[in-house]
Amino acid sequence: MDAEKIVLEAKDLHKSFPAAQGRDELHVLQGMDLSISEGSVTSIIGSSGSGKSTLLHILGGLDRPDSGDIYWDNENITDYSADDMAEFRNSYIGFVFQFHHLLPEFSALENIAMPSLIAGKSSKEAFERANDLLKLFGIENRKEHRPTQLSGGEQQRVSMARALMNEPRIILADEPTGNLDQSNTDIILDQLFQLRELTGVSVLLITHEKEIASRSDRILELKNGTLHSL
Repeated sequence: MDAEKIVLEAKDLHKSFPAAQGRDELHVLQGMDLSISEGSVTSIIGSSGSGKSTLLHILGGLDRPDSGDIYWDNENITDYSADDMAEFRNSYIGFVFQFHHLLPEFSALENIAMPSLIAGKSSKEAFERANDLLKLFGIENRKEHRPTQLSGGEQQRVSMARALMNEPRIILADEPTGNLDQSNTDIILDQLFQLRELTGVSVLLITHEKEIASRSDRILELKNGTLHSL
């Protein structure tokens, strides 16, 4: 694993939101730069409303910057069409959110398999990999349960397994332990960091807790629209 290889890079990102009546326009990103090395774990901290989630959504192609560029393996993906961006996300990026966004009508196994099925893989191949991921996260005995039948920690493990379904090169995790108690927080974080060791995947972790961020290779703070090393 080449730790110096840059897998994802952002240059001079700007993003603003319209102001509420009587208020100034909200500038959440103001010329922000970021580079993520292959196989690294980077944490971004910042106060509520500082733009952490906005940044993650832009890096993952869920939102667009007002200006600036995003590079993947030195290829500028900023102006990808919506279809190309969707294909890119499904092929290379795994998302883990604070709220799991599991499909309530499907079982844990089906939720995990979904990205592979969307990508056109056969049901046999998709469900075999989903079963392997259930075992990796220690929840194979819950595979037929729907999200409402799972604990918060189990739902987040299903979400993480789903994020790994298409063997992404980077995981973007937005406050993945924000709704969990300390015991489940420890489990999720242990598994998240183990994934880097097992697969070489890069991880970008958004959190407001410095204790969680302290486990990363690098900690950055988003403040006044730019990133600062800690």
